[in-house]
Amino acid sequence: MTESIDALQLNLGEGGLMVMNVSLAVIMFGVALELTIQDFKDIAKNPKSTLIGSFSQFLLLPFLTFVLVWLMQPAPSIALGMFMVAACPGGNISNFFSLLARGNAALSVSMTAIATLLAIVMTPLNFTFWASLYSPTNAILQEISLDLWKVFEIIVLILGIPLVLGMIVRHFKANIAERISPWIKGFGVVFFAGFVIVAFWTNFDNFIAYVQFVLLLVFIHNAVALTSGYGLAKAFNLPEADRRSISIETGIQNSGLGLLLIFNFFDGLGGMALIVAWWGIWHILAGMSLGWYWSVGKKSIQRVITNA
Repeated sequence: MTESIDALQLNLGEGGLMVMNVSLAVIMFGVALELTIQDFKDIAKNPKSTLIGSFSQFLLLPFLTFVLVWLMQPAPSIALGMFMVAACPGGNISNFFSLLARGNAALSVSMTAIATLLAIVMTPLNFTFWASLYSPTNAILQEISLDLWKVFEIIVLILGIPLVLGMIVRHFKANIAERISPWIKGFGVVFFAGFVIVAFWTNFDNFIAYVQFVLLLVFIHNAVALTSGYGLAKAFNLPEADRRSISIETGIQNSGLGLLLIFNFFDGLGGMALIVAWWGIWHILAGMSLGWYWSVGKKSIQRVITNA
């Protein structure tokens, strides 16, 4: 079964890849409409939490993912998907979950902006570095001959350019940016969600046949991401709100970018795509649950224990 999942390839259908590229670029443009130069100046004045959060995302999580892969030794294509998830920046919905969890919303937005910029370089480098250290995944990389420059180019097109354009619009036409940002982000998210549903339906049989191989791995991997982010922030004595936001930023990864790279450079390699696609579903459930627990659930549970 390991060999079959490594040989499995998922199909997006005609034009599917272009739809994915465009929708992610639109979402990024919508996010950038909310960013200003002042946001980055504020980070420079008080960089501690942002630096710790960036370390958690781009250094700690990839390292812990390598350890997890080494311990659990999943199928090579699944392990490659885990490295891809760990190399991606935080997802845009992390800002919503930070608000829900009563975290530091400003820190969350700042980390999203910084992570997007860092991802242009760090995502391809992190992915190839850690995947090349594990011999089964390194063998796949050698077969595919991954071109780092082409990976860099597509990340610039999908993340970098929309980010710059959105910030330019925000700087020169702030009123317009504030009005259209929610609509553009909403359109992008709905458009992308619709595309994912169609792609899921197209590959439904493959998903049902193989999803059992990724359910537990994604659960463990996501739990490691969330707890490591919180634990690192706690170790540096950051405020509770900052701990929550860093935890969420580390555990809510941009699975859309991961899928884009998989279908662009790995021809929808089954194990990779299944891991990243299920992560995209699971991290929403995990983020909602954690946000609820930190906002109202924790106090409710403590109240029940006290009255028992």
